[in-house]
Formats: sequence, structure tokens, C-alpha cells
Amino acid sequence: MKTQVAIIGGGPSGLLLGQLLQRAGISNVILERQTPDYVRGRIRAGVLEQGMVELLRKAGVGERMDAEGLVHAGVEIAANGQRVHIDLAGLTGGKTVMIYGQTEVTRDLMAARQASGASTFYEASEVALHGLDSHQPWVTFNHNGQAQRLDCDYIAGCDGFHGVARQAIPADVLKVFERVYPFGWLGVLADTPPVNEELVYAAHPRGFALCSMRSPTRTRYYVQVAAGEQVQDWSDERFWDELKTRLPQDLAARLVTGPAIEKSIAPLRSFVAEPMQHGRLFLVGDAAHIVPPTGAKGLNLAASDVSTLFDILEQVYQHGRTDLLAQYSPTCLRRVWKAERFSWWMTSMLHQFPELDAFSQRIRDTELDYFLSSEAGRRTLAENYVGLPYEKLV
Repeated sequence: MKTQVAIIGGGPSGLLLGQLLQRAGISNVILERQTPDYVRGRIRAGVLEQGMVELLRKAGVGERMDAEGLVHAGVEIAANGQRVHIDLAGLTGGKTVMIYGQTEVTRDLMAARQASGASTFYEASEVALHGLDSHQPWVTFNHNGQAQRLDCDYIAGCDGFHGVARQAIPADVLKVFERVYPFGWLGVLADTPPVNEELVYAAHPRGFALCSMRSPTRTRYYVQVAAGEQVQDWSDERFWDELKTRLPQDLAARLVTGPAIEKSIAPLRSFVAEPMQHGRLFLVGDAAHIVPPTGAKGLNLAASDVSTLFDILEQVYQHGRTDLLAQYSPTCLRRVWKAERFSWWMTSMLHQFPELDAFSQRIRDTELDYFLSSEAGRRTLAENYVGLPYEKLV
């Protein structure tokens, strides 16, 4: 088989890149190790930056998002029992975010992929990358018990943190930066009305809490739990009681509870791999970086990687601009590190850290109070939350 771009990973980043390439007339094949049902069933983020919303529209998959997604022009941060409104639109010149679950984004992209007729190999195993330093790399894999070879011009590694793409980069080339946090998020999905019309990020002496949503009738709530906690130890009743304890009293009083549709614990980490390209291989999304979910940046960072890579490949195939290929990693990493900083800052400000001494705790509380009480501080929060602009190619 031959194609122009081999995409390793059929999650939202791989699907979005494939859709953009397909619409630009650039052939591509996606290799995904899981089944379609598994990919569709992943429950992940639900806050889309304005840049990602516009990119989905550019890819021709924004119709259902625009019809069913919830546009949010603000967000709330609760601390010391008080709720502070961050006017996203007012502080950023009209920018907003969209509440639309990653599951729905994936469904839209999978439907568009199927309609396009482009090739996708699900349950592809033993995927291996070859010839990355050459002008004609190739990928080998097994599918339905048959060994396959895919020749291509470029490879996009969209296969996540545990995928094979990053592992294909020589160890002496790759530099890794990582911080693992001593807690996780226990998340519950429930068919209950949202407790508030906007998302609420809550800091509390017992730990962080987040009130989010997927629709006017489906909510997603989180509470900070210690590393090592087990989901089976958290009954629905225990979860709702803990959430109420961490929310301001007026919110806790109107919280509607119900049986959990899904319940899981996600560990928190910050991770960056540099560089994000090696020869003809380009790392995209979680294959290159992980952020704690506090800043709602994970899926959005993957989208900005996709946007940069697509712009470069479009210029390569339409205008022969191979000189732009070297811009991918430095362009992406500038935005990645800014998002890492914001996500680290939000996590540091709103969570309880077991090793924090009394002085550091007071400094942290004072810094959060400053940002929330200052218009300049709220503007900094807002412009990072709605998403920094995508960098243009030179």
C-alpha cells in the first residue's frame, strides 16, 4: 500500500488530521490498535477552545457541535466559600469556549471519515515505524492476521502517551520533562441537570472539585482524591456527599444527585517530549505531551498540533515548501509549554498538596486571591482559558 501521510492512532487528533488532509486532497491512511466501539466509548474532555471550534468547522464536522454544543462566555472559581465570575468574553474581546464532549467530537469525525471513503485499519497490531530518516518511510503492521506494509511520505504519531510513535524516536534524541502529581480526579457522569449554568472550579481545604456538564441534562463532576484511591471504594452516596462538602453552600443546596453512568479515577501528570519530530515522523497530541485536566488543555493542545501539522503539509504538497517541516516542533512547543504552565498553575492554585508547608500554603492562597480580585489577573486567566492564538507559519 502507498499513501502520502500515514496516521498512527484513530482518536480525535488522528481523525481530525485525516479529515483536514482528505479535504485538501492529501491521501492518508489511519492505523488504530483498538476497535471502533472502544474509540467511540472513551469519555474524556468536554471544553473546547475557540481555536478548536473553528478548526472543527474548517474540517467540515462542526454542524452537530454548533447545534448541540453549549457556548460559554464565562467560568466560575470558588474559594473560601466565595464564587468569582471570570468573564471570558468580556476580558478577551469576545472569545468563548464550547461545551461539547470529546466522545461527540470523535463520533462526528468517525462519521465524516466513513463518508469520505478514506482507509482506516482498526485493530491494527504490531505497528512498527521504519526509515524515519529517509525520504520514503514505511509502516508495518498486522491486520486480520495478515502482515501489511504501508509506504508513505510522512508519518503522524497520534497514538497517545502509550503508543509506539514516540518510542520510535532514538533515546539519545528525545528529552522528557515530567511531573507526577500526588493525587487524581474521581469523575462521575450522571443524567442530572447542571448545578450551575457555567463550570465551577472549587478550591477547598478537603481538596479540589469541578462542576462540569455535557448537556443541559447530563453532568460531569470531579473531586480530588489521593493517589492510590480505588473507584470501588466510592459509592455514589459517598461521592455526592464529598462533592457537596467542597462546594459553596448555595451550590451544594441545589445540587441534583443521581446514579452514576460512569465513574473513574484519572491520575494527574505534566509531561513533554522534545523534539516533537524526528525525520519524517511528527508527534501529535498525547504522544508528545500530557497536561493535568485542570486547565482544559489536553484535547485542545492536540488540536493546535493538528492545525500546525496540517498547515505545513498543505504548503508542502501545494507549494513545495519542504523548508517549513523543520518549523513543526518549535512552533508546537512554544504553545505546549504555555499551556503546560497554565495547567500547572491552575492545578497548583486549586488543589491540596500533602507536602505543602504552612508558609507555602499562605503564599498560594494569597496568589489565588490576587488573581481573582484583580482585573489584570482575571484577564490573564481568561485569555489562557479560551486558548492562546494559533501561531502562523513564517
